[in-house]
Amino acid sequence: MEKINIIGGGLAGSEAAIYLAQKGYDINLYEMRPKKQTGAHTSGDFAEFVCSNSLGSVARTSASGLLKKEIEILGSTLIQKAKEYSVPSGNSLSVDRFGFSGAISDIIRNHKDINIINEEISEIPKEGITLIASGPLTSRSLCKHLQETFGEKHFSFFDAIAPIVKKESINFDKAFYGARWDKGDADFINCPFTKEEYENFYNILINAEKIELKEFEKEAAAAANFFEGCMPIEQMAKRGVDTLRFGPMKPVGLFDRRLFKTPEDEAKFKKQQFYAVTQLRQDDKEADLYNLVGFQTNLKWGEQKRLIHSIPGLENAEITRYGVMHANTFINSPKILNKHLQTILNPNLFFAGQITGVEGYTESIATGLFAAINISRYLENKPLIQLEPASMLGALIDYITFDGHKNFQPVNSNWGIIKEMEMPRHIRKNKEEKNTLYSNRAIEYIQNLKNVL
Repeated sequence: MEKINIIGGGLAGSEAAIYLAQKGYDINLYEMRPKKQTGAHTSGDFAEFVCSNSLGSVARTSASGLLKKEIEILGSTLIQKAKEYSVPSGNSLSVDRFGFSGAISDIIRNHKDINIINEEISEIPKEGITLIASGPLTSRSLCKHLQETFGEKHFSFFDAIAPIVKKESINFDKAFYGARWDKGDADFINCPFTKEEYENFYNILINAEKIELKEFEKEAAAAANFFEGCMPIEQMAKRGVDTLRFGPMKPVGLFDRRLFKTPEDEAKFKKQQFYAVTQLRQDDKEADLYNLVGFQTNLKWGEQKRLIHSIPGLENAEITRYGVMHANTFINSPKILNKHLQTILNPNLFFAGQITGVEGYTESIATGLFAAINISRYLENKPLIQLEPASMLGALIDYITFDGHKNFQPVNSNWGIIKEMEMPRHIRKNKEEKNTLYSNRAIEYIQNLKNVL
């Protein structure tokens, strides 16, 4: 039977290794820890939690909870063990991190079909099927090899992510569509400020608390020319009160055509430009999600919410992703992967976990499981699975492999990426009822899929 190489013993790699070994495949599992640590990990155990010990909500009406239920149906070992080693945390699934990773490590170390290789691997093995699940802190030598393989422009070393909001929560009494100087299509949503509104926004921004980078993240940031190429908005604001108005929030050439009733109005308003403007750019193919242009930030999430809600038109914006800044190696999946998590150029090579551009523990586990399912089917000469975005897992994979992204950035499970469904207006306005319908549809879809696997 053909050997399967799995690079990385984190959540995605561990899930994939166990799934494939239980099917009788021989696994070479490469994990450089504990011989070489990452700066975030503290042990040589598999599936180590490096930050929080929480996998998020278990409620099926939450995006994270639905994703957990879907992969539980598909047979996730790690979700099963997480439940066994759970600790009290309300409606969330939080684990005894040492008990959990110890249990997963025991399964892997004691499985007769898993060969553990505690060495740093610097290039893709030439023989067998390979799954790269090396995570957000992939070693420099492997990063270099992947850059050479796929091209430097398809590889990133540092996350500099702007927040995303749902379009339906934007107040279009204030916001408007438009392109600068009316050139091209009016693809951007624009939120204009008066002088007083901008000064209020600026005061919130410069006084907001931020999350401090860890030492190894500071090194990664410096290596990526982070502070010049992708400067946090709060850092930029320190240069002066008007810096943003001449940078990402410049109002020049942006006009709300709804104000132009007569030719005289147009001439008048074009002379009276807005004081500042926040622009939002489409982030998904359904145009349900929009990211705040130039708003890369490392502010604490509560501070981000207060700041975003101070923007005219975003007073009640539903935030589906907060901005983050941290070391995070990831590939440009839309250009590299198909919807099976298989590379377009090499059918023997798959990717899973955070290196694909998913964020979060559950998301890493889920993509590890999905890649393993398709590797198994590939070796059995069966058609590979392509999930519909009616499920949360399907929506997540659809998002990270969507070729229309203008600026691909990592994402976690959220309701904004799932396929819309028809429902009465009164239900759509009720978040709990709406999410229940989405959840029921997704679970039915995954159960039907499970029956044919």
